[in-house]
Amino acid sequence: MAEATRVLIAADKFKGSLTAAQVAGHVAAGLRRAAPTADVTALPVADGGDGTVDAALAAGFARREAAVTGPLGEPVVAAYALRAADGTAVVEMAGASGLRLLPGGRSAPLTATTYGTGELLRAALDAEARTIVLGVGGSATTDGGSGMLAALGARLADGAGRPVGPGGAALAALAEADLSGLDERLARTRVVLASDVDNPLTGPRGAAAVYGPQKGASPADVEVLDAALAHYAAVLDGGERAAEPGAGAAGGTGYGALVGLGAAFRPGIEVMLDVLGFETALEGAGLVITGEGSLDEQTLHGKAPAGVARAARARGVPVVAVCGRLALDAAALADAGIERAYALTDLEPDPRRCMAEAGPLLERLAERVARDHLG
Repeated sequence: MAEATRVLIAADKFKGSLTAAQVAGHVAAGLRRAAPTADVTALPVADGGDGTVDAALAAGFARREAAVTGPLGEPVVAAYALRAADGTAVVEMAGASGLRLLPGGRSAPLTATTYGTGELLRAALDAEARTIVLGVGGSATTDGGSGMLAALGARLADGAGRPVGPGGAALAALAEADLSGLDERLARTRVVLASDVDNPLTGPRGAAAVYGPQKGASPADVEVLDAALAHYAAVLDGGERAAEPGAGAAGGTGYGALVGLGAAFRPGIEVMLDVLGFETALEGAGLVITGEGSLDEQTLHGKAPAGVARAARARGVPVVAVCGRLALDAAALADAGIERAYALTDLEPDPRRCMAEAGPLLERLAERVARDHLG
């Protein structure tokens, strides 16, 4: 390729080391060092989890903040992104109800609530958002989105007419669900459920069984939560939508969004590529560089690099990837539309040093990419 080849950097974060914007910055620096005339454009991306709001901000959205209820009831300040020109808001569930917000890192699988996510959605409605992208990765909760719905005006009561308590376990006592009090602005708002998982609400592939242990749930907790979610779904809509793809996302918040908010489920990376203007950024590019911290089997199932590669391949643009750790062989990469992957561990085999020195190492990797692909 000639030195004037236009390069689009569309990578996700390296979790625990670099934000998506920082990844783009280091890759750009390395490319320009090895190919000073390279035409480099950066479009940090995300797939709906941690970093989704940051990616929107890097694309020109405005940062807005709201005081909301954290997963264990403590006050937190959460950010969302707003593009006033078309009324599009990007809301990141992790910022209001995420694992990283658990005080002292202690888990609370039975009682963690999505109430703050509902408050954050309400803040976006107050800002006159007409389209809300709800990214649901990284949650600490398994409450079926019940807290979110309650914050938006739903009435979820036990047999004595009292509001059910916070968290998934409390849903076992649910006797009545009245959604008529939900914020009326939701009826005029397009809500998109952006997730990289398509699990149903309950069962062996459900929210509690698959993701509960990651949130601290014991085998006994998983049984409690799965039964409570099944009961919750039976009360809300007779379980009609519990098996839909995405219903099990974020501890069942996907189900709450589908039933209560009228949300449409879409793979998170596809939503974000649309919102961030990937098609426009791709115009004229001769090479796309994508990536994330670990390129592995999960990457192939809805993660950002696979989505970027799929979209670029559809336009005939070659794709390479950078990562911290590579756990995919050449055939798997090729199937995903990635010609070659470059890993920090190629330069530094110690994972701890890779994380600590990710920026400088990434610049060295980018120099390799430039030498291999920019002539």
